Amino acid sequence: MPESALAYNLKDGMEIGRRFGFPLILRPGYTLGGSGNSIVVAPSQTLSPSEYEHLVDLSKRVIRKISVIGGANIQFAVNPENGDVVIIEVNPRVSRSSTLVSNAIGFPIGRIAAKLAVGLTLEEVKNQTTGRTTCFAEPSVDYCVFKIPIFTFEKFPAADRTINTSMKAVGKTMYICRNFREALQKGIRSLEIGRYGLDCDGKDIWDINHQFTEEEKEVISKKKSIPDDERLFYLRYGILAGFDLEKIYNLSRIDKWFLNNLKGIVDMEKELCKYSIDTLSVEVLEKSKKYCFSERQISFMLKTSEKDVRTKRNKEGLSAVFKPVDSVAGEYPAEKPYYYSTLEKYDTPTSSAQKKRVVILGGGPNRIGQGIEFDYCCVHASFSLREEGYESIMVNCNPETVSTDYDTSDRLYFEPITIEDVLNIIKREKPEGVILQFGGQTPLNLAIPLQKEGVNILGTSPEAIDAAEDREQFRQLLEKLSLRQTPNATATSFKQAEVIAERIGYPVLVRPSYVLGGRAMEIVYDRDSLESFMQKAIDVSSERPVLIDKFLEDAIEVDVDAICDGKLCVIGGIMEHIEEAGVHSGDSAMVLPPYSLKKKIIKEIEDATKKLALELNIRGLINIQYAVKNDDLYILEVNPRASRTIPFVSKSIGVPLAKLATKIMMGKTLEELSFTKEVKINYFAVKESVFPFNRFPGVDAILGPEMRSTGEVIGMDKTFEMAYAKSQLAAGQKLPLSGTVFISVKDKDKPAVVPIVKGFQSLGFEILASSGTGTFLSEKGVAVKIIPKVYEGERPNVVDYMKNNQISLIINTPSGKKPKKDIVSIRGIAVSRNIPLITTIPGAKATLVAIKKLKEDAINVKSLQEYHKQL
Repeated sequence: MPESALAYNLKDGMEIGRRFGFPLILRPGYTLGGSGNSIVVAPSQTLSPSEYEHLVDLSKRVIRKISVIGGANIQFAVNPENGDVVIIEVNPRVSRSSTLVSNAIGFPIGRIAAKLAVGLTLEEVKNQTTGRTTCFAEPSVDYCVFKIPIFTFEKFPAADRTINTSMKAVGKTMYICRNFREALQKGIRSLEIGRYGLDCDGKDIWDINHQFTEEEKEVISKKKSIPDDERLFYLRYGILAGFDLEKIYNLSRIDKWFLNNLKGIVDMEKELCKYSIDTLSVEVLEKSKKYCFSERQISFMLKTSEKDVRTKRNKEGLSAVFKPVDSVAGEYPAEKPYYYSTLEKYDTPTSSAQKKRVVILGGGPNRIGQGIEFDYCCVHASFSLREEGYESIMVNCNPETVSTDYDTSDRLYFEPITIEDVLNIIKREKPEGVILQFGGQTPLNLAIPLQKEGVNILGTSPEAIDAAEDREQFRQLLEKLSLRQTPNATATSFKQAEVIAERIGYPVLVRPSYVLGGRAMEIVYDRDSLESFMQKAIDVSSERPVLIDKFLEDAIEVDVDAICDGKLCVIGGIMEHIEEAGVHSGDSAMVLPPYSLKKKIIKEIEDATKKLALELNIRGLINIQYAVKNDDLYILEVNPRASRTIPFVSKSIGVPLAKLATKIMMGKTLEELSFTKEVKINYFAVKESVFPFNRFPGVDAILGPEMRSTGEVIGMDKTFEMAYAKSQLAAGQKLPLSGTVFISVKDKDKPAVVPIVKGFQSLGFEILASSGTGTFLSEKGVAVKIIPKVYEGERPNVVDYMKNNQISLIINTPSGKKPKKDIVSIRGIAVSRNIPLITTIPGAKATLVAIKKLKEDAINVKSLQEYHKQL
């Protein structure tokens, strides 16, 4: 093991540092998420047989020594210069890599570990992939598996992009191919970052013919030496700029074997650019496909269309074939149909069953805005198809999800969710149709392209999807139904945007079209901010304009999930956001049923939802977002697909909405499914979001239109107050029952915060405040201690109080414009020290009543099934 020691205070730490010497790795004990940022390839590509056997032997010795029964994870470090090995850590449990390994080799570690835990031996556990061997054998594979982590630094512009010992990845994608180069290319095009491979897809900063300056070479050198989410592409730029592999190795310390393979991809790129679609030989086309160059990459290099490349490829018989995933390197036939694509001669036969087939497109890798909520829907779709007598064909590339378990569907394809890869599968399977509406925005974007290729889209039609996505069509639809929309327009330039914003009136909500998770969405308060947004907006064009909406301040936002069979629409749930409009729906806490809306408004919401669903001829699920201001109802957006709230609503009401929606797509009616009216629950369910702010020091921990949450929890109880309290505790927000509350709010919020502060005082809390807020509270008769702001230089300030553990809760609402640096720092320190931080007035109100309830009553525990029995 490397030298290590425990420190319990600063003095211990400094003494250890002097004794060991720098650099050091510091980490808190008993925490998760220390590492998970690495690109991983399996099996090992660069270890010698003796090195490999040595690691296997060490692993067995460690596991026996600590008497592991079940799964274990051991992390080694191998010195490439001399082969020395140290053990970094041992985890006597399954790890986040267990899902990767399980899906990569068809060897379900968690399932096997559970059987061992109840007394079975490895010889007694059957290998379900082969159906005829046991698990008492080390898995062996005859293919290459590639894992690439997903980063969403665009959501946190102030964050340090450097990848280090603190995990910053929010998900991962995994790909399987015959060799490293194939797996790498396929993996990159699954990342959902707009790239279709390592190079030549139209997204490169410098193309293959670029003449690099010395300044650009210096930039490349720096990017190679610092690991971040962009370094992989800068390795290619270094090769193009003429860096030899020895120099790249010295800068990056990436094994030369990998660098040689990257160079092979770049060399293939250089070969491709010599041809046109007419002069490209079959041999070169075949070689490029064996390097897993996508049709998008090849068409870009040949200056033609993807359709032309596809036509030529099919004409020359260069079709993708599919190979099974197993844990025995093909020694026995695989019983579980679980496939990856490659370019070879021989295909694996599909099932001989005579059942009709349906393809389900998954949501791709987890990332902010597109997570396992959609995977939940895909899994239920698969179960539903099986019940209806269809073979379910799942397509996804996410190793972390149930949809990619080898036994969830009748057949699983571990492939990218792109038009090329999906068409390869459809050509092979010849399904009755494809289900798009359960995987979020990723498969939905393929609706029109697939329809143009003659693919039958099940459920809501692509035309209806386009009517909801296209701003002008959507406006006309609302006018036809006499429904109200906020003033809005689209712009493709700053000049257009400026005119629109002046006409609508600031503040305005601006966002690119066709994105999920509120990506690059901002509330803009003035001309300069609008100009800044338009300058950094990506891919603005007549096809992808910027959307500009009047922002409704102090409005209540509402989400509705409903199901429709084309003739009848039933509402699954109406969810009232606790935070006011302007906070992305994926980040806002929500309560079901609504806790403050008037009955008249709820009736308007029900009527509008049914009108829209029937007019769009929805067959399946629909999500609609509303805003309520001054008792007026506004339609914000309509999503003709499953939303990320479907699992929350389904669990809350005890009805599997995604499962029913699938049956509707296959021809059933809601009446046949015995779901013809809304379920009225007699308890409250609160959804709260979970954020990764502690992973990004320096990032301002405020809520806004750009989604930042990476997960969610549910709190349920007979009262709203206790349900909200449970949701906060589940999300890691430890609500204090006594102590000191620090208050600092913007001018607009000062009148509203007075009763909240008085409420905390009545519960026995001491009140601290900044000068402006404190003065206002004092004038209103509140006993408050005013403490200096950080920039004023007086001590002790709020940071001192936090560091001395003298603050139990912070209520701090941002001004809306660019906040001052010291305010950002206060919020950042609160996150790092796990001090509950409330940044909205509605959130503060809910927190107050939750704490009051926790002081009055004990937490009552009930199972989900017990709640459902009350319905």
